[in-house]
Amino acid sequence: MAAVWAAAFPVVSSLGPHRVWGASACVGYLCAAVAVLSRRSLGRAVSVWIAGIGAVLVPLVVLVLTGGAQSEVGVVERAGLLTVRQGTPYLADPQAVVEVTPYLPGMALFGLPGAVVADGWEPLRYLGDARLWCAAAFLGCLWAAGRVLGARACPRGTGQLVGAALIASPVVALPLAVSGVDLPLTGLLCLALALAARHRPVAAGLALALACSLKWTAWPALAVVAALLAHRAGLGAAVRGTGVAVAGTVLAVLPSALLAPGPLVEQVFAFPTGRGEWETPAASPLPGRLLADLGPFGWYAAMTLLAAGGVAVAVSLWVRPPAGLVPAADRLAVGLCTAFLLAPAGRFGYLALPVLLSVWARLAEAPSRVAPARSRVVAAGSAARPVLVGGDR
Repeated sequence: MAAVWAAAFPVVSSLGPHRVWGASACVGYLCAAVAVLSRRSLGRAVSVWIAGIGAVLVPLVVLVLTGGAQSEVGVVERAGLLTVRQGTPYLADPQAVVEVTPYLPGMALFGLPGAVVADGWEPLRYLGDARLWCAAAFLGCLWAAGRVLGARACPRGTGQLVGAALIASPVVALPLAVSGVDLPLTGLLCLALALAARHRPVAAGLALALACSLKWTAWPALAVVAALLAHRAGLGAAVRGTGVAVAGTVLAVLPSALLAPGPLVEQVFAFPTGRGEWETPAASPLPGRLLADLGPFGWYAAMTLLAAGGVAVAVSLWVRPPAGLVPAADRLAVGLCTAFLLAPAGRFGYLALPVLLSVWARLAEAPSRVAPARSRVVAAGSAARPVLVGGDR
């Protein structure tokens, strides 16, 4: 199925990076399918790594070396350069849509390496590609989340294999190769949920602050993490975690809000919702976009439905707060799906974020169910063993 899906990109996509990814990923997935059909014990592991090479490594290297990327990569790299030069990632008077920066200031961090090596040795400039740093942040967050959840309890090699399969899947491999800007956000949300599930409110708040300083689409996670903390660790923990998240986000955004308040509001909030000077390229025919295309009345109808969806999710968190990692990830996924579907502008690709959250939570929770079962077996064996007293042998 993954091979068929990837094979469609060279045929139907008008974007060069997508066609490159589709061709490479299709070959990788087909070779992986052949490997998994092998009767050798290592067939499954080999197939995962083959898929990763074909769907992630090869297209990423090719696109980085040739400069092929979605426009977001250039936007992030320019944001880093502008932050170094003027202290804010926003141009005061953008002359084209590609000069608009629709991200919060934290996203410029992934463009800073490019700004550092911009005038350096030619081969070194490849290391400034924002995708590499976005991928590193994503993978680092998933690794840290696994450590928090105790993924080491799973059978030897299983956790690594499951993680590699997730990364090689189209939902991660495609954005990682062609864009990558949403992956750090996803990784930080996973980490925040993992920390909240393990009763670590301050650390969860810090992870949330980083996520919320990248894109405002992360803000719904504040309510979900607060509800999870309140249920698992009490109201005080929820207040501490939320306070750290809000304070951290304000500190990250405040310099740009003071230096360039107008451009920040125009580019970060008005532009993505279809109310900016430039028309957003995020124009997939989702319900909110179709409504907005009907005119001002349709735009206000889409915003009203969006607000109603947000209120419904908030009420569900109050009435029935999530009790664990999977319910919390599912509730956040529902909220994000609602936002992406009903927003006046959006892309089908945005839906990969909620899908990845739900899938990751289930994979991450699986190892934690192994340890209790194993402990019960050990305990049962100890109880059944006869106690030796005195000289009895």
